[in-house]
Amino acid sequence: MSNLPEDRPEPVELDGVAPSEVSAEHAAVDLSVDPALDPALGPAVDRAAETPVLEVRGLTAGYGAVTVVRDVDVRLTAGKVLAVLGPNGAGKTTLLSTMAGLLPRIGGEVLVEGKALPNARPGAANRSGLVLVSDDRALFTRLTIRENLQVAHRPGGLDVDGAMDMFPALKKRLKVAAGAVSGGEQQMLAVARALVQRPKVLLIDEMSMGLAPVIVEELLPVVRRIADETGAVIVLVEQHVHLALEVADEALVIVHGDVRLATAAGELAAHPELLQTAYLGGEAVSA
Repeated sequence: MSNLPEDRPEPVELDGVAPSEVSAEHAAVDLSVDPALDPALGPAVDRAAETPVLEVRGLTAGYGAVTVVRDVDVRLTAGKVLAVLGPNGAGKTTLLSTMAGLLPRIGGEVLVEGKALPNARPGAANRSGLVLVSDDRALFTRLTIRENLQVAHRPGGLDVDGAMDMFPALKKRLKVAAGAVSGGEQQMLAVARALVQRPKVLLIDEMSMGLAPVIVEELLPVVRRIADETGAVIVLVEQHVHLALEVADEALVIVHGDVRLATAAGELAAHPELLQTAYLGGEAVSA
């Protein structure tokens, strides 16, 4: 008869192997858990994979006591493109300028890779990886295209050759002063100069401003390529709505400072009446 206590089960052989003969290695295998199969651990892994590169929480912005944009929320993971749409004066540029730290936030916060950016400190925002391409391009017009890129370059960012791969039209213009090239070439340079800074978040304000439609059709697909190849999050303010929706993953429509619609870009492209309703209010009108 066994001397074991009654509440303790007898040792059982495992496939003919006595318990005393089971090695530590076997025991480890028997007791190990595959995190991918564990329902308790699986969701945690999924959440980590979906950590946003850019998160905007309740952002309210304006000029002094005048509020222009209210309660904007954005959450974007790596490689995503957000098209910010809306009529003139809606607050789109104010939104981007505030995110970049050029204007003080009235409320809310901006986070890059989970770290909150200090309010109204553009240098800190830039060092965190958030880079703004403003609507005026802000180039050093007396410097050559090459010099503009070299001055802005940050370790880990695209080099001049990498930037030229994105914008081959600039290759033959590297020695030309930025102020002497066409508007389309200046816009290419403005985006290229942002890329050499190794952006995690790229804010592009009115990429098409002052450009012929044919140039815009060439430039906007590069936005998609940048996101896909570098993993940067891109927030694009654009008046060419249909072209913007073709390259974007998400869309945000702002009217009079309020977010009227936040949806997938493909959904908005497929149902243009949603955009018309957002712009004008009232009943949806079939496109």
